[in-house]
Amino acid sequence: MRAFLILYNSLKENLRYTLGKEDKLKSRKIIEQLFSEGKSFSLFPFRIIYLFQPANTIGQLQAGFSVGTKHFKKAVDRNRIKRLMREAYRLQKNALADLVKNSDKHLQVFFIYTNADIPDHTIVSEKINASIKRLQKITDENSTKNL
Repeated sequence: MRAFLILYNSLKENLRYTLGKEDKLKSRKIIEQLFSEGKSFSLFPFRIIYLFQPANTIGQLQAGFSVGTKHFKKAVDRNRIKRLMREAYRLQKNALADLVKNSDKHLQVFFIYTNADIPDHTIVSEKINASIKRLQKITDENSTKNL
């Protein structure tokens, strides 16, 4: 029994760094609603659009990623930047996911890359981290405001 409790506690503390299907923002209806009703802020080289939903929608925290064709004509470049963004978000989203899970709302977030240069992994990681911290602050304010 003691070995089971030790194993259970170690599994409970083990965070999963995944970005599954339920974590991705795929619904055209939700994306259109996000762009029409959502709030945004810029943190160069990103523009972040977010929207809090009632708790009856699917998925606690969903994210989408986009790179414009204005600066990057080749799909290879756009896909590389989106891959870097998804990877940085996947590794750093757990703190925001826990905060959203404790509130009674669901959060949809959309990251848009706005710079004209292909970024480094460290730059993307730092900026995604800063935007997640800002989203955590906004989530805290939103949850205390609704109390």
